[in-house]
Amino acid sequence: MNRSRVFLSGVGGQGTLTATTLLARTALDEGIPVTSGEIHGMAQRGGVVESTLLLGGYLSPTISPGEADVLLGFELLETLRALPMLRPGGTVVGNTESVQPVSVCLGRECYPAFEVVEAVAREAAGHMVFIPCQSLAAEAGTAKAANTVLLGAAAAVGVLPFGVEALKRSIERYMKPKLAPVNLKALALGAAAATTGQHA
Repeated sequence: MNRSRVFLSGVGGQGTLTATTLLARTALDEGIPVTSGEIHGMAQRGGVVESTLLLGGYLSPTISPGEADVLLGFELLETLRALPMLRPGGTVVGNTESVQPVSVCLGRECYPAFEVVEAVAREAAGHMVFIPCQSLAAEAGTAKAANTVLLGAAAAVGVLPFGVEALKRSIERYMKPKLAPVNLKALALGAAAATTGQHA
């Protein structure tokens, strides 16, 4: 059985925890043991939201620095911040687009250029894929589906112990009927972009 430690990082309002739940439900439906945890989050204030998903029989929901097999970065700066969690040779699947975190909005931090994040990620990761999640989600029908775009990319590049079809079934099964069509389209766009996105 494939085992994978997935670290998810974003900001409030991006659906990071919704994505974590969808991945966990998909894994369970595929017969894969799941352990999951929310590290911290201030979704109401647009703060950092981080969660963990351990697939394949891990007992603890904790991922220590240098242990994550996969980093799912829903927001560019938070992807950069979370890179120390990735194991050497791990995979980054990230969003090229920004959602200005509170610390940037308050002037406490400067926002890095994508090229900076890409360069640091290249040093840390064995493989990486960056795609414009908000733009693709808007193409699907709503920018709020950016989280699903990222999941489609992750499934398409094979870093999860299940594929795009399994996620498609979960969207159809667990999302509200009015939300499913746009999220299915977002999933497909993310999967397609992952094969032509910015890789290393």
